[in-house]
Amino acid sequence: MSGNGRRTTRSRIKSAADADGDDPFRNIKPNPKLRKDRNRAHNSILFDVNLKVMLGVSVFAFFVIFFLIRRLVNPVEEVRRPRVVTPFPAPKIMDLPQFQGEHRESLYWGTYRPHVYLGIRARTPRSLLAGLMWIGVKDGRYAMRHVCQDSDELSTYGWTHHNGRDFGHQILVDQDMTLATSFLKSKVEGSGYGGDWAVRIDVQSKLSERSEDMLRTAHIFFYMADEDGHALSLSRDNLDVHEGSLLASGSRMDVGGWQLHLKSMDDLEVHYSGFKTNHIHNLSELVQENLGAQARKYGRLQLSDTSDGSPNILVFQVSARIPFKTDIVFVSGTGLQSSGVEERVNSLTGTSLTGQLKEKQREFDTKFEKSFNLADKLDSESMIAGKAAIGNMLGGIGYFYGQSKISLPGNPNLGGLNNFISYWPAELYTAVPSRPFFPRGFLWDEGFHQLLIWRWDVHISLDIIGHWLDLMNIDGWIPREQILGAEARSKVPEEFIPQHPTNGNPPTLFLALRDIVHSLKQNKFTSTESKEISSFLERAYVRLEAWFQWFNTTQSGKEMSSYYWHGRDVTTTRELNPKTLSSGLDDYPRASHPSEDERHLDLRCWMYLASDCMHSIAEALDKDTKPGKDYGATAKLLSDFQILNQMHLDDKYGAYFDFGNHTEKVRLHWKENMVGHNHATRELVREVLERPELRLVPHVGYVSLFPFMGRIIPPESWILEKQLDLISNQSILWTDYGLRSLSKTSSLYMKRNTEHDPPYWRGPIWMNVNYMILSALHHYSKEDGPYRDKARAIYDDLRGNLIRNVVRNYHQTGFLWEQYDQRKGKGKGARVFTGWTALVVLMMAEAYGES
Repeated sequence: MSGNGRRTTRSRIKSAADADGDDPFRNIKPNPKLRKDRNRAHNSILFDVNLKVMLGVSVFAFFVIFFLIRRLVNPVEEVRRPRVVTPFPAPKIMDLPQFQGEHRESLYWGTYRPHVYLGIRARTPRSLLAGLMWIGVKDGRYAMRHVCQDSDELSTYGWTHHNGRDFGHQILVDQDMTLATSFLKSKVEGSGYGGDWAVRIDVQSKLSERSEDMLRTAHIFFYMADEDGHALSLSRDNLDVHEGSLLASGSRMDVGGWQLHLKSMDDLEVHYSGFKTNHIHNLSELVQENLGAQARKYGRLQLSDTSDGSPNILVFQVSARIPFKTDIVFVSGTGLQSSGVEERVNSLTGTSLTGQLKEKQREFDTKFEKSFNLADKLDSESMIAGKAAIGNMLGGIGYFYGQSKISLPGNPNLGGLNNFISYWPAELYTAVPSRPFFPRGFLWDEGFHQLLIWRWDVHISLDIIGHWLDLMNIDGWIPREQILGAEARSKVPEEFIPQHPTNGNPPTLFLALRDIVHSLKQNKFTSTESKEISSFLERAYVRLEAWFQWFNTTQSGKEMSSYYWHGRDVTTTRELNPKTLSSGLDDYPRASHPSEDERHLDLRCWMYLASDCMHSIAEALDKDTKPGKDYGATAKLLSDFQILNQMHLDDKYGAYFDFGNHTEKVRLHWKENMVGHNHATRELVREVLERPELRLVPHVGYVSLFPFMGRIIPPESWILEKQLDLISNQSILWTDYGLRSLSKTSSLYMKRNTEHDPPYWRGPIWMNVNYMILSALHHYSKEDGPYRDKARAIYDDLRGNLIRNVVRNYHQTGFLWEQYDQRKGKGKGARVFTGWTALVVLMMAEAYGES
């Protein structure tokens, strides 16, 4: 795949200067006999020349005008657009009728800003935004809370319930103050597009009456902002919620006229500030500057009650003695006389709102048990943790719009910005792994997310998968990390933003698609759902084919049916083992010396999954098999047990490994460098003590189990028993909390990869891979064979260990975690990691993909 821009045919036309050198008349001398007639023929010659010049000029002018018109219709940027930023030439999945109309409107508003503690927006590129801030107290000092971040040290936060559509309930505990936020959507007669929504904020405290006043008065801030820059109107200069509930109003093309109201039975003090700015992601700083100026001038902690001209942001400060409760309502379509604004506001506040929230919570509880068949299966603590897992997964769905940056180092066509080029502007509706750490789309995470989401709401799942597939370029590549828009970019260091078009990511979307197709064949959907799924697959098929072919060509190895992850650093002098970021397993040990001779076992198994799923989709759609696109034959080749064993099996150990240019004699050691005459610095550098050779890479861990997870091993094979032994051996992978990612016997077990990179996939327990291993154990426990009972016993023990540890950590810490310590089971890495760790719900439900 080339990242260079395609040159137009015009670039091959020589200039006049170039043509001179090849002029066939250049060396012909004039005939002296003709000179005698020159003056006589001057007039006629002049006429002839002028006629030819005029004709030439006319032709030239025609081509100039034609070129200018063509350039206006097809800008030069489009003509020369590099392939890597050229969209896939097929109808977009999200243009399907099933994603329009009622479906689109029902999902228009939502808590689609997962990076803030409470953020609301519409699924449109330039939206109205709403959000919550508050002032917390720590060590006797005030601090603004807005964007989810670990440094705020909240005891817990997250959605205890969220249905992904029109309801969510969240608890945030900040020191001794607890905020409960509830979100509810409503679509009634008179509403504008997308309907209305309400937010209830309930502030409580554990403090006694003797506590300091600063700890007993809470200051919360609710804001509205218009990304399009449209001016928002303040209801009046002096806000008094006892005189009227209206805070602000405005108008937009999408929702028509709108109003924001606040109602409360408690004694509240309300202040405001208006800002005009294009940098909405810096709103926290604007509010803090305003408060700071007021505090320095007047010694009080309140907004200035002033506004910039034509503000596109209005912030409302609500201050009151704890406890208090307030309801904030957004109503749309207010320009119509029949809109019934007052009735709609009343229906979304007070006792009416209380009743609706209780009913939505009951519906959530019922659906949770029904979707995962959990009635009478779990204890109360597990149920609470399970609901929080699915609630946070659905509440963590975000909507993003912007352009990815694509790394193209050395491209001469990019001028000063020669290190990246922009993808086309695109939208993405996606679940996110972690609100404080990874509040954006990750391709390999998304497949695991959808294993859970499709079982809850298949329409939302298809919507998300469709958005991802529509991000595909003409070569079938999808950027693996999506950092779209200013808000998303504000959370990522600049050097990590560009995506590399040579690098892939595990095609995990096939995990969810495989399950959906299997359930479709088993008639587990309603007739309407079945039609929509079939329509989705029909439209998506050409993109899935292109995605498969991108992997099959760009990531293929030297040997037939071998693959290797591209993107490893062959020149590194600081990494103990060059990372394989594109695999998703980052620092998991691979061949010590990256080369084209590598054969990566996990990628081979991902390709088997992809080809097998493509075969199933083709069968479901009754597609004719075309030459070179027989996915069934490809799946058969990649699951050929004999070929797999020849390429990756260590017969003596009974384990599967990568293959590559490798030596175990590699270490990190300190090297001193002299700076100037007197100053020495130290750096940790890689030292190779032995010449590498082509061989199997002898590290037992998650990669070793991919053939087992892919269910490629026959149930009667002795190799299956070896896999079960590796899994259940406490000296290798087994712990009382789940399976560790790398064997204790590995030379790189819990070793740092650089001076600044602690071990990541070199020991800790990860829930996504444990789920796949558990799924395989469940499969083999039901297959006839000599190891059936052994697989069942290991399955029961592993499932119990995983569920117990996640539930225990949740109740002890208030969070689900990115990974878990293999020694004591303690949560590690990012907290509020309700991406694939939420797969614990499927473990509870014993819901696994079918082969």
